[in-house]
Amino acid sequence: LITLRFWLTMAAQRANPNAEVMGRQAAIFMNVNAAKGLYDVLRTNLGPRGTIKMLVGGAGDVKLTKDGNVLLREMQIQNPTAVMIARTAVAQDDVTGDGTTSTVLLIGELMKQAERYLNEGVHSRVLCDGFEVAKKCALEYLESVKRPINATTDGPADAVDRESLLCVARTSLRTKVHEKLADMLAPIVTDACLCVRQPGMPLDLYMIETLYMRQKLDMDTSLVKGLVLDHGSRHPDMKQHARNCWILTCNISLEYEKSEVNSGFFYSNADQREKLAKAERKYTDDRVEKVIELKRKVCTDPDMNFVVINQKGIDPFSLDMLAKEGIIALRRAKKRNMERLVLACGGRAINSVEELQPEVLGYAGLVYEHELGDDKFTFVEETRNPQSCTVLVKGSNDYVIAQTKEAIRDGLRAVKNVFDDGAVVSGAGCFEIGCERYIMEKGRKMASGKAKLGVEAFATAMLVVPKALCDNSGLDAQECVIKAQEAHEAGVASGIDLVSGEPMDPTVTGVYDNFKVKQQILFSAPVIASQLLLVDEVIRAGHNMRK
Repeated sequence: LITLRFWLTMAAQRANPNAEVMGRQAAIFMNVNAAKGLYDVLRTNLGPRGTIKMLVGGAGDVKLTKDGNVLLREMQIQNPTAVMIARTAVAQDDVTGDGTTSTVLLIGELMKQAERYLNEGVHSRVLCDGFEVAKKCALEYLESVKRPINATTDGPADAVDRESLLCVARTSLRTKVHEKLADMLAPIVTDACLCVRQPGMPLDLYMIETLYMRQKLDMDTSLVKGLVLDHGSRHPDMKQHARNCWILTCNISLEYEKSEVNSGFFYSNADQREKLAKAERKYTDDRVEKVIELKRKVCTDPDMNFVVINQKGIDPFSLDMLAKEGIIALRRAKKRNMERLVLACGGRAINSVEELQPEVLGYAGLVYEHELGDDKFTFVEETRNPQSCTVLVKGSNDYVIAQTKEAIRDGLRAVKNVFDDGAVVSGAGCFEIGCERYIMEKGRKMASGKAKLGVEAFATAMLVVPKALCDNSGLDAQECVIKAQEAHEAGVASGIDLVSGEPMDPTVTGVYDNFKVKQQILFSAPVIASQLLLVDEVIRAGHNMRK
């Protein structure tokens, strides 16, 4: 074996004379230390009482965050093993929207536990076999303890268990922002998801617009069951506040357009030029007149108003014609808002004036314009059956706004996961403590020989989450975990109260985690840990890895 390894090393160096080959012991040592290093960085961020990291950019810009996804994306990680773990955790966030820190912690703890046995001479393959057995047991336990709740896109909205959705959102948000703000944002993200919910269709979070206004405080963030456009009308005589509005959503050019091909118009006298100019103007005016005719047709009551929201341009002459008729007109609306407008107000978007009929109009009870410095915002509210909405984020500076937007994104994903899974899992470390006990009882019986050592290492690693939660809360981790284990042995599934350190029932306090997040962690973390443990050589050309 030694001779074969020597020849493999020589073969690599013959292929590249500058190649450095790191042997099995050094490779495992590097992988374990890289996992432990990333583990130590993120461990203190876990949970609602975790600490905050300060990220300083090259230009001196500062960002304060405790979101594992943000940290892993923006930290400059150079070690290849740490980069691999970070990519796994970031992929976890892309799939489920949460669980990045927990993934890193579980991988790091698995490597730490495996290191003990590796130092005693146990082979990596034996430990990996035990990991695989323990992973199956953990997934079995996860399926057995999930708590089904009534949260599907089918059926009436009243049948949805809103209280459970609030608990999931609150649990997720408290790990991102301070408790008071999390409790305020929880109903916002829950109601936003319920607003865009359509029977028989998957939940589409793109129908929830997140818009920010740099004013007031983060506690003034609100949900608008309608749409907020980040621009206003371009005519001084147009109304800035209107009620009972018909909404025309269109993609029609109401301005003078140049020809799409190179062309020229020749005239011999001023009269011909005047006729040409009038003909060009008449083409646009006829389109505007058709919009005005529709307004006169539907606005039979003086209290009714008419609003045109156009994706293309509206020139000053057309704006003046519309303003004289009391029509509010917005031009250059963003493409992404056109679909949202139809879902929020009803009706449908049209692409030509020939489609102008009362049936294509939507309705909003209130349309008004809000000016903030040089910026204008148009609010479309009080819609009849909104299926699109806007979360209006407010804050005094960019840091607060960015942190709130990241928290809202994670909260929306957490609620969406409940709709997808139809189930939740008890939080506060309850699942991990119960899973450790289940693996030690059942997993050891399923494994044979030295593979039992891998099962034990996996079971012990599952306790990393409750221990980190206790450490970050200033509690005695060993004492708190033992008390919770004793409660499980007595038949009471308990988590850990992070204020008192005593066992508590998460179903009573409403601390729930996403089923999908836990499942994805159990799928990915053991696989990455096993792959790192099975690395017996690291070959790198041109650089010395030991420096």
